[in-house]
Amino acid sequence: PNSFTESEVAVAELPGTLTLPVGPGPFPAVVLVHGSGPQDRDTTVWGNKPFKDLAWGLASQGVAVLRYEKRTKHLPPEATADFDINRETVDDAVAAVQLLRGTAGVDGARVFVLGHSLGGMMAPRIASRLAPPADEPPAGLILAAANARDLLTLILEQSDYLAALDGEVDEAEAGSLEQLRAQVQRIREGTADPAEILLGGPASYWADLLDYDQVATAQALDLPMLFVQGERDYQVTMTDFELWQEALVGRDDVSFKSYAALNHLLIAGEGQPGPAEYAVAGNVAEELVNDVAAWIKGL
Repeated sequence: PNSFTESEVAVAELPGTLTLPVGPGPFPAVVLVHGSGPQDRDTTVWGNKPFKDLAWGLASQGVAVLRYEKRTKHLPPEATADFDINRETVDDAVAAVQLLRGTAGVDGARVFVLGHSLGGMMAPRIASRLAPPADEPPAGLILAAANARDLLTLILEQSDYLAALDGEVDEAEAGSLEQLRAQVQRIREGTADPAEILLGGPASYWADLLDYDQVATAQALDLPMLFVQGERDYQVTMTDFELWQEALVGRDDVSFKSYAALNHLLIAGEGQPGPAEYAVAGNVAEELVNDVAAWIKGL
């Protein structure tokens, strides 16, 4: 704790925290971009706070970190019919990078984006938005538990997994899964009204997501990238990690690291992975924090 200081900042009017290493600087810096849901700045899940862990861990090793509350914590997605992934995630991440670049003690040429889950999926689009001639790209991307497949595919896969976690799928669970598949089909067919709420968001939100190819976008980027993945993650699985590896094979500016014991929160667990372990207090694995810090400082 004596190796960094924390201060309140605002990212596009969203409350945030800047964690700045103690010392003369200037320091490399990272913007943390949330996964799905109305996340707070720490990505709090019961007693776990992965983004706080990352901020404190990286700042202890000389990397400044900016984290902030997600837009949907203040604005529900159904509040506007034109709500899309840019409004939910991308616009604020771009603003956060620009804010860091002008922050005293930060090396403006070495600002990175670390996206977790959905945030990792969107990291290539965030980098594309920060492109010449209007702006400058980030120094690199860290994609943590980032899905290579589309989000609808993952929602169905996760739902099937959770329904069968106790060894059987009962009648009620089977009915819920059928309703879920029907909503997904309507989204894919594009037959819903743009303002209709499906799977917690307007159809316009899903149409925007389905229009985006994160893998192709990443392939087009001339940026260093680091992929980190928990091998026990049932939400974004090793299938996605391997798809990223296949898509970016031969790139000497792209690195991959998986961790046998880690779950979707980047916290170690054991046994059959499931949501119950998220209720057990833990911390982001020190090995992962060390790897991310070393990768950033090595560029």
